[in-house]
Amino acid sequence: MTDVDSSDGLMTPIRPEQLDPGAVIAQSLDNQWVPAPLARKMIERGESLDDVARQRLTDVRAEYFRSLINASQVVVNRAYFYNNDAITVDLMEEGEARQAHRRLLASGAIVPFLLTERHPAEEPPAHLHVRQAGFTAWQETLAGLPAGDRVRCVRMSWDDPDDDRENRERSRTRLFQPFAEKVQGLTAKDIDILAAQVGVRPRDADRFGQRLGEVVAFSNSLSVNRRQVVRNTLYEEFVSVPGSNVAEGRYDAGKPFAGEIKQLLDLIYSVNLADALGRYPLTPVGSLRRVVLQEAREARATPGIVQDPEQLLTFLRRQTFAAVQDHLTPAAVNGLALQDIWRLRQTAAWNAYVRAFGALTASPEAFRDSVGEVFDCYVRLNSEILKLARERRQARPNPWRPVVEVVVTVGAAVFTAVSGDDFWEVAGAALPLAVSGSLSGSVQLVLRNRIHGRQEQRFAREIASVRLASAREWEQFHDLVRRLPGYRESAGPGPTGRAATTTQDNEDLPEY
Repeated sequence: MTDVDSSDGLMTPIRPEQLDPGAVIAQSLDNQWVPAPLARKMIERGESLDDVARQRLTDVRAEYFRSLINASQVVVNRAYFYNNDAITVDLMEEGEARQAHRRLLASGAIVPFLLTERHPAEEPPAHLHVRQAGFTAWQETLAGLPAGDRVRCVRMSWDDPDDDRENRERSRTRLFQPFAEKVQGLTAKDIDILAAQVGVRPRDADRFGQRLGEVVAFSNSLSVNRRQVVRNTLYEEFVSVPGSNVAEGRYDAGKPFAGEIKQLLDLIYSVNLADALGRYPLTPVGSLRRVVLQEAREARATPGIVQDPEQLLTFLRRQTFAAVQDHLTPAAVNGLALQDIWRLRQTAAWNAYVRAFGALTASPEAFRDSVGEVFDCYVRLNSEILKLARERRQARPNPWRPVVEVVVTVGAAVFTAVSGDDFWEVAGAALPLAVSGSLSGSVQLVLRNRIHGRQEQRFAREIASVRLASAREWEQFHDLVRRLPGYRESAGPGPTGRAATTTQDNEDLPEY
């Protein structure tokens, strides 16, 4: 690796493979991300992102903090540091928040992703939309780093400093081309499953499939005419109000299935960058999960594939957990400040939590033996969050009934087991295999308060992908699940597509 543009002692350039094994790309920091319920209201009311800025800022900032709590390292597109208010608010003036951000940068907890830039403080091209006050604050934040501190910056390639040819080529082959391929593969999916997962009513599934066909045909026409297939172009055609700037986030209720297509494009955009970097996409609560894409395998970073029905059943069997001593948890992580997140990451509880989860994802086959440790660490971590919230008088504690939830999806079927706090239940929602067709899926681990609350601290991550070899294995697994004590099943697809309750352009590389 060539150590370029680092003579000022500010930057350590790294390649994707040098990121932490548990690094994530937080979808909530995407400039177009909106919680699904809010997006529906925006479309109905004709509102833009600016119209819902206050509510959206609260949601984005909460997810930003959760990503820093639940992952060892978060990769952030450089533009978000100065164009995303959820981050910029901590950088606007000298003080504890800006200092905490510097510490998170210097420790490698936050890693800027550079597309065409070679330095984090580099001026963006003049034709890009930049919030100048935010960019000035970002430059000042970097300039104020203590001597000897360095910011890890990840890029596809640091070679060829004169013409950047290798970086452009890797960006094309790892980012732009896979994005186009994922979009163009939408009509190869089981449309009935896809429709159910994005919330389309069964009677509208055929019309939805036809609209997807138009998206694919438009994307194909761009490709054959040697034009880049990028999200903004697809937004202009199928999602945004004609004549509006895509960045405004004004979505057109008159375009068929605009909201559902937006969800799919945002999901593809998010997982595509994660794939390019070989790491995890962290899907926010309520957003579409990767399983919607009906891939033969989940994200490249997923450590294992479960192919045996008996092994798959292990994830749903009842576990024994240690007694819970703490009965309260803060109701709002976003009541904390960035400096609290930094302090939390220095605690023994946070480090034990990250180690325990890392061990689980490294060996998902040892789920039965290791999930209890993850759960106990999660409880201790929430105790630390409560202490910080009390200091800020932001605790507003709710009854604390921590549970671990395992969600197994296979095709259009979803099976959920919830355990903890002297409580256990397992439920399923399944279509006949002849209808669902697919034999692939995923296992997701969710840690949360049994008492639902929008602002509760929670954790959700894919820990394994599923690939059964035949309809016979599917029936065997389904039969084993039916025998579990207290099992109940509903007919019809479950909410398999939802996460449980986690660039720039120039003449050569358009905005990704």
